[in-house]
Amino acid sequence: MGEKRQSVSHYNSERNSFKYAMRIHEQDQCRMEQVPDDAVGRRVLCDGERGTVRYVGTVPPTKGLWYGVEWDNPERGKHDGSHEGVRYFTCSHPTRGSFVRPKKVSFGVDFLSAVKQRYEMELDQAIGNNITISTRTVKMVGFESIVEKQRVENLTEIALIDCEVSGPGPENEIRKNTPNAVSLNLSGNLLSSWEVVATITEQLEELQVLCLSHNRLQIFSNPSNLNHAFSHLRVLMLNSCAITWSQVLQCAPMWPQIEELFLNDNNITELERPIDVLQGLKTLDLSNNRLIEESVLQLSHLSRLETLNLCNTGLSSIQFSDTQPGMKTSAFPALKILLLDDNNISEWALINELEKLRALAQLSCNRNPLLDLEKNRETTRQLIIASISQLEILNRSQVLPQERRGAELDYCKKFGRVWLQSGGHRDPQLNRPSAEFIAQHPRYLMLIQKYGAPEEEELKEQKPFALKDQLLTITFECPEDTDRKPIQKKLPGSMIVQKVKGLLYRLLKLPGAELHLTYTSSKMEGQEITINNDLKPLQFYSIEDGDRILVRWS
Repeated sequence: MGEKRQSVSHYNSERNSFKYAMRIHEQDQCRMEQVPDDAVGRRVLCDGERGTVRYVGTVPPTKGLWYGVEWDNPERGKHDGSHEGVRYFTCSHPTRGSFVRPKKVSFGVDFLSAVKQRYEMELDQAIGNNITISTRTVKMVGFESIVEKQRVENLTEIALIDCEVSGPGPENEIRKNTPNAVSLNLSGNLLSSWEVVATITEQLEELQVLCLSHNRLQIFSNPSNLNHAFSHLRVLMLNSCAITWSQVLQCAPMWPQIEELFLNDNNITELERPIDVLQGLKTLDLSNNRLIEESVLQLSHLSRLETLNLCNTGLSSIQFSDTQPGMKTSAFPALKILLLDDNNISEWALINELEKLRALAQLSCNRNPLLDLEKNRETTRQLIIASISQLEILNRSQVLPQERRGAELDYCKKFGRVWLQSGGHRDPQLNRPSAEFIAQHPRYLMLIQKYGAPEEEELKEQKPFALKDQLLTITFECPEDTDRKPIQKKLPGSMIVQKVKGLLYRLLKLPGAELHLTYTSSKMEGQEITINNDLKPLQFYSIEDGDRILVRWS
């Protein structure tokens, strides 16, 4: 009897163990069934970090299912896709890989769900946000028009930044629900390929501006087959997408109307010439890519390119070898704006080469070693202005006509001695400076034609004076306000006009006025000399001890 009970108990135990094993198996099967068929290559989010699934399966000796993920952030992972000597997948960085349980990752949401979650939730909050005063509810002025614009079907600008968008959702629903979108920002989402992006954008028939920054997009088919999905696209942002220039050129047939392309912080190094693509490009941002500087000229045939951003690209030089110093190059024929901040530019040769550009009007070159070659940066600014004839804005500051005139006159004086020593002469018939001088100062001959050669007196080196000898006694008079008494001050001859004006603003209490200064000298009775450059010192105008400065304002 005892043996029979023991046999039944053993049977029940085995049956329960079998049921438990079957339940575990069923749960594993359920989890396996929840894994998307196309999981490998899909983008996922886990603990706030984005990555790409590279492997689905087991990882012995552990049990159960794992995803092998390559993270966007190289500091997030622990290995390169191998475990205990077995390679399961490969990574582009030795610490970009991890194995993650399926329940921890999110494959994201569809486009329309993200739109409704963001905008309809905001709209509901806005509708419930009327102002209640006592027992009466008061609507804000213009509130109805704001609410109307926020409705999904009326949206022209859609921003779904970090919203885990991974695909389009139900067929044709985007076209029905958001038909008016002109601008779309999908930065930082879970889009895995250009094909997936195209399934979204082909339904947005008015789309002109698209931001896909901080995504990782593969391309599997012929790109030209997808150009219908981007047929009206003019502006495209692909910052921090880990793409190369070859991949950009591969994808370019998709964007037949593209005019502005932003590629900040990618894996772009060597540039190749775009052939039959990107020919309508007007703006190109390649900042924060470590470029091979010789390859920059591969872009020079983009005939419509107006703005080029090469900030922090390691650039130190550029050379347009198709023409001589003082002549214009055929390269970059439409380039107006060039950004070169945070590079390694330390030679004036690069500035001289930029003078060859036909259309260059704006230049920014902040935080380059070149700016520290002179004793003060204002001198460097003046030299750059004098070296590039058509420059209108330098380092985001406008170049005024009087500043250009002063810069060019100073340039003539500064290098006048070198010009004479190299074979230059005030007689045009005898003026034959060396080729080396012309290469270093390609604008010099044009400048002395414009202003005349500097006089011998101007080229004499100034002897140092003691401070007491430099002080000038100057009388300030206001000829159009006879109620104001003349003011006499002792000022150093090295004091720039801008600081003199600052002093006068305080003395005359004219903070909002624009001052106009002239001066008279006992040596030139009846003549008033205009002081028209705020950046020049008093001694530049040959103002002497005892002279009068006449102050007018408007």
